[in-house]
Amino acid sequence: IAPCSKDGETYLKKNYKNISRILLFLISIVIIVYIFPGEGKFRYEFQKGRPWPHDNLFAPFDFAIYKSDKQLQDENDSILKQFKPYFKFDNSVFLQQNTMFDQNYQKKQAEFITKLDKNARYKKSFIRNSQEFEKFALKVLEDIYNTGIIEPNPENELLNFSTVIVLNNKIANEIATEKLFSQKKAYKLVTNSIEEYLNKNKNKIKFHDFYKGVNLYKYILPNVFYDKKTSENIKDDLLKNISLTKGMVQSGEKIISQGEIVDNNLHRILESLKHESENSFGTGYYSEIILLGKIILVFACIGVLFLFLRSFRTEILRHSLKTTFILMLVIMIVIVAKFSGEFLYVVPFALIPIIIKTFYDARLALFIHIVTVLLVGFFAPNGFEFVFLSFIAGIVAIFSLTNLYRRGKLFLASALVFLSYSFVYFGWAITQEGTFSGVETRNFVYFALNGGLVLLAYPLMYIFEKIFKFISDLTLIELSDTNQKLLRALAEKAPGTFQHSMQVANLAEEAIHKIGGNPLLVRAGALYHDIGKMVNPIYFIENQRSGFNPHDMHEFDESANIIISHVTDGVDLARKHSLPKQLINFIQTHHGTTKVQYFYRSYVKKFPDKDVDVNMFTYPGPKPFSKEMAVLMMADSVEAASRSLSKIDEETISNLVDNIIDDQMKEGQFDNVNIYFKDITEIKSIFKEKLRNIYHARIKYPEKQKEKQIQPE
Repeated sequence: IAPCSKDGETYLKKNYKNISRILLFLISIVIIVYIFPGEGKFRYEFQKGRPWPHDNLFAPFDFAIYKSDKQLQDENDSILKQFKPYFKFDNSVFLQQNTMFDQNYQKKQAEFITKLDKNARYKKSFIRNSQEFEKFALKVLEDIYNTGIIEPNPENELLNFSTVIVLNNKIANEIATEKLFSQKKAYKLVTNSIEEYLNKNKNKIKFHDFYKGVNLYKYILPNVFYDKKTSENIKDDLLKNISLTKGMVQSGEKIISQGEIVDNNLHRILESLKHESENSFGTGYYSEIILLGKIILVFACIGVLFLFLRSFRTEILRHSLKTTFILMLVIMIVIVAKFSGEFLYVVPFALIPIIIKTFYDARLALFIHIVTVLLVGFFAPNGFEFVFLSFIAGIVAIFSLTNLYRRGKLFLASALVFLSYSFVYFGWAITQEGTFSGVETRNFVYFALNGGLVLLAYPLMYIFEKIFKFISDLTLIELSDTNQKLLRALAEKAPGTFQHSMQVANLAEEAIHKIGGNPLLVRAGALYHDIGKMVNPIYFIENQRSGFNPHDMHEFDESANIIISHVTDGVDLARKHSLPKQLINFIQTHHGTTKVQYFYRSYVKKFPDKDVDVNMFTYPGPKPFSKEMAVLMMADSVEAASRSLSKIDEETISNLVDNIIDDQMKEGQFDNVNIYFKDITEIKSIFKEKLRNIYHARIKYPEKQKEKQIQPE
């Protein structure tokens, strides 16, 4: 038993990565299956306005015909037009204001009578008239409050209702809204009433200023309040009474014949049958079978994604983080789609191909988009329509994003996603309905929101870059700015190396642009590949100016160690300044596992009888493992060697390029790179042309003859 256990443990260690990848895919399958709706899927596909493509269909059981959304909405609107809002009549408001007015008026009257003590002949007359005025004022207040003063509430738009229901002591009265007072209307009434009263009794009543100063409008407050709870309950009861169905289909009744056009009525019957069938399949024995079917379908989609990565993108499968990122994107969009309900077309499915293309390539982006759309299509209403529209929009998004680092490109992609959705939907709708009236205008609003949400690509890319250690074109452009701190330091401490790096960047970028790859990545890698030379800049010939060579003071193996160490020094500097791993790879691989040939040969020549440890003169590697790294290695070696040519012409440049790259191929430096002989031939041609342009022979202009001076006669 012990040996078997040990063998099993060894097997697990060797295959840990493979097992972990498979587990990631299995977990994704479980999550997506759990997200899927529990009911089954109707077996027949049909479209309004198209012939029924299947055999004659008979009702398998009794079922009700459900009303369309439009019919239900029309009935809702009709019910709501008959609905009247409810208000509560508060009698306590008048009692409070009546008491307050009486108290304030008595106090004001007493103060005024005190002033009249000097003129007693007006006192009795004033008291009699004042009492009559108080009765009049209270009667005005009572009449207004009995009619009702409605509260100024934004929820109560009286203009929408001709009548309202007012609850007074549990008795409901239907009152015309125009008969109720607003506060403004009540203010105006009391003011006018007092004016009329005073004008009518102007000969009888003295001291008009006293009565005008009463300010009766201060005692006008709302006493009819909107009863939201009762109104909502009554409204809900009215809406609940609306029937969702209209008519029945009996078991065995013929529904539609093969080839018959699916008109509005038949489409509604078929949708009702579909609804009843899917709900009945989700219970009992059927639910277990449906679960098995869902597992098979999801397994098929995720399985083909796994096979695609295994066949064409093995570098992604080798990294758990990259695999997790792709599966996470698919799961996230499926979850959002599942809970989006009627707003499914607001979900920005085009975000997936945009983000995937940013970090990988268009082919992978399209494949993952197709898999995601197919998964959502299983539970989306009108699945084929959804898949068709989303597929077209995703392709348009991929084609429109040629250069994401240009800010206008994403806005263009957003607009094109909206236009593609709208254009295809319009064609689909008029095909189904046979009329322009069947086009749902609200869908265009959803498509506009969808296009707007595509702009989330920028912040999402930044988040994903930080979490999953990716690098986007925007980041590469920022890093390629020669004003970056590390590049400024390189230009100051090792100006020759900086100029060399610039030339290498130009060569490599042009080559990778021709053979296919990421020009921004190779340019950034070229600018940083030699930053390790800042540690000992004088030991590298491009930085030596005075003719002094410090290698003369060292043995050949010591000099080789100094030269080789610029790779490890560069890696240390890059990590210290938090450069992305993708750029550190260029620093590590730009010499691969080649030898420092000059010092190696010099050492062998000096010690011919001594066994030479080749490792002392060999770069630590690794060898390049991407097309961009291989091109950088070629450009670096060719550019450096071209500086040492004593004779520069087309032949010497051609021989130099051929010899250097051929030697690198013979040493197997490109064994880990998916690069073809055709690509290498193209690279050689580009390097030769670029170097000829750099070192072109200048035209020798003839010396200007000295003009003869004409002596005056």
